[in-house]
Amino acid sequence: MTDLPADTALPPAPAAPAIGASSTSDTSSTASASSASSRRPRVGAVLPAVRRSWFGVGFGTGLGAVLAWMLVRTVLRMSELLTLLLLAVFIAVSLEPVVAWLCRRGMRRGLSVAAVAAGLAGVLAGFVALVIPPVSAAITALTDDVPRWRSQLHDHHTTLGRLEEHYHVIEKVRQRLGSGGGASEIAGGVLGAGQLVVSAVASTAIVITVTLYVMVALPTIKRFCYRFVPGTRRTRAESVSEEILSRVGRFMLGNVATSAIAGAATFIWCETTGVPYPAALGFFVALMDMVPVIGSTIGGVAVSLVALSVSLPVALATAAFSIAFRVAEDYLIMPRAMKFAVDVHPVVTVVAVLIGGSLLGIVGGLVAIPAAVALGIVLDEYVFPRTDRA
Repeated sequence: MTDLPADTALPPAPAAPAIGASSTSDTSSTASASSASSRRPRVGAVLPAVRRSWFGVGFGTGLGAVLAWMLVRTVLRMSELLTLLLLAVFIAVSLEPVVAWLCRRGMRRGLSVAAVAAGLAGVLAGFVALVIPPVSAAITALTDDVPRWRSQLHDHHTTLGRLEEHYHVIEKVRQRLGSGGGASEIAGGVLGAGQLVVSAVASTAIVITVTLYVMVALPTIKRFCYRFVPGTRRTRAESVSEEILSRVGRFMLGNVATSAIAGAATFIWCETTGVPYPAALGFFVALMDMVPVIGSTIGGVAVSLVALSVSLPVALATAAFSIAFRVAEDYLIMPRAMKFAVDVHPVVTVVAVLIGGSLLGIVGGLVAIPAAVALGIVLDEYVFPRTDRA
């Protein structure tokens, strides 16, 4: 072994690690690395999840949009049928007070419904019996006058003859029929009229059938609907619903009363002025007056046209009477009757009828006031108490 000089410094010996220190540090570094790697998501694991979530959201949104579009198209296609069903339910609810009154007198519900239906059928039969004679007489008179009008068309000294000489109506009609276009238009018009008649008959049959079924099963339908309400709130919901149905029935009775007043006034006017068929015209006006907004106008126009058979001054006076009575009915009779029957402000009555008529036509005008009544009751029972306590 070689001796080193005394002044030569030996390199410091490496410090020996403590027992267990190396293993501890390695373990801690490994644990920290593993925890960091566990906290830091891997790119390959995140991207598929993101892709799956976006795909699910897009697929669900597209499927929901397609289903909503199909639902809207289905409702639009069934709008006419839904309107007829709404009309049938409204008629059944309107006749419920009469059916309930008969049931309280000891009659079974089926017999009560049959009695009410028979009464309505009798009323309609009476209307038809009053209308058929004047209509048949008018058709007969029109048929008898056709030869006379034909002879006047060839006589240039009459009014029809001068019109024919100036406008050549017969020649134009022959040209239209000979070209084929007029014949096709006439055939199309006849087919369209036939389809309209068939559609009207089918709609009437649907309304009558559904109305009878709803009238018979109305208590069962109400009990079924009440089961969707929680038991703790069912009693209150039943009382509110019964109040709404009661007011709807009173509204129908008020509407019938105002229509009867309109029919009686028309009958008295026609009897006084000598307008023919006063009973039929009075019944027709009463029936049309039950249709809000346009019903009384149609009735007044029809009576004025019939009054032309008497004289032009009588027709003008009849038109003035119809307008005056329409104004009095809209602003005096109807609002007061509706306020007594359903306790609705006259302004709400007029606005509701206008909105309902613009949305659903005649049916909308019929159900507009009951809908406004139901909305007012719901607001008074559920909405306004909460806002008052807030």
